[in-house]
Amino acid sequence: MNAQRLETSRLFDRFGFGPRPGEYAQALKEGLAETRTKVLTVPTVDAGAATVVEPEITDLGKRPEPNSKEIVPFSIALRFQSQQMGMWWLDRMALSDNGLTEKMTWFWHGHWATSLQKLNYPLPMFKQNKTLRSNCLGNFATMTKAMINDGALQLWLDGQENSVKAPNENLGRELMELFTLGVGRYSEDDVKNISRALTGYQVVRNNGTVTVNQNRRDKNPVTLLGTTTTFTGDSLADFLVARDDSAQFISERLWYRFISSTEDMPASFTAKKAFATRDISAAVAAMANDSAMRDEKFAMVKSPVEWFISACRALELTPSKLKTPAQLINYLDKLGQVPFNPPNVGGWPAGEAWLSSATAQYRIAFATWLIKQSDLRALKEIKPVSRVIKSADWLGVAEWSARTQSALRSSVNDPAQFALLALCSPEYIVSA
Repeated sequence: MNAQRLETSRLFDRFGFGPRPGEYAQALKEGLAETRTKVLTVPTVDAGAATVVEPEITDLGKRPEPNSKEIVPFSIALRFQSQQMGMWWLDRMALSDNGLTEKMTWFWHGHWATSLQKLNYPLPMFKQNKTLRSNCLGNFATMTKAMINDGALQLWLDGQENSVKAPNENLGRELMELFTLGVGRYSEDDVKNISRALTGYQVVRNNGTVTVNQNRRDKNPVTLLGTTTTFTGDSLADFLVARDDSAQFISERLWYRFISSTEDMPASFTAKKAFATRDISAAVAAMANDSAMRDEKFAMVKSPVEWFISACRALELTPSKLKTPAQLINYLDKLGQVPFNPPNVGGWPAGEAWLSSATAQYRIAFATWLIKQSDLRALKEIKPVSRVIKSADWLGVAEWSARTQSALRSSVNDPAQFALLALCSPEYIVSA
């Protein structure tokens, strides 16, 4: 496989949501160094993302009593705002000129996994999404402080129920296990003690406003990971993130989501050293430059949202303008991934979890639905005699297999069928 094509494909797929028509061929001309710089350089104003109008997500107040006259308009507004929020984010992913910010926001959404299913209110999730976006390439300690004070996360992990009289361990346990340190890097006594340090938080469910009620707070010193002191949320975040285990864990998560979900992270992975100051952007840049990006064995299956957004970019479609948002969400739901609705606190699965005979059928139906709504401009501009070879550039595929080339050759005169075969090919579903 051509090394430049492979690495260029990975830069577009791993650090964004795939190329728009013409971008991959242009990147090959410009070379890897310039492409990498472009991918990693977030513009002050992203003109594409700026075209996406922010939805009006408002405080809907407390849920009315069942069977009251207020419950119907409340429920309609709740569904509408939730839908608008989802479409807004999908549009940002599809229309951004530089995909890194949205890709990193997507990564952190899976890391600090919080679901609208339990919260029921869109406003706290909307606020969390903005918090993740503003911190997605910043300092991890700053992000952790913001997330401890995030209303959606607190509600998701029952933090508002954690008081000095009735400690709740959910938030404390996951803060160490899934968010900052990793499995096996703390004891059960640490769980009990960190939970004491996190008492007192209270959240307004409908808007996500967080306060600390000192009457519900345990103000006594606790011993956590061998250190005895009285922690605040901020000092706790600094303490956890400063540990070597945190640098190891976040590097492992970056490796798992951006390089390989099947191979263990090697000690030589350069992102860990780059993360020494907990600078996320430095770790991401090191990852994009790491030799693993050039190793053919580190292929990754695109998650359903990643596949869908990359298809939208190739087909020049805007998610919110597709025929009925409900149908779009239904397709994503059948494939197992809807933004703002991760399945559990561990986030979405990866790798072969996305590949099954059922999802293959759903993906074909989904792709067919998308293709019908595209004019297929970029594909039709390629002469039929050149479509098999040049379509790889259109979609940012490093190389078509002989089997896929044979299938594509049978449909060179049928753009819709050709596009369907290409979008559902193994080479497109998997980031080489």
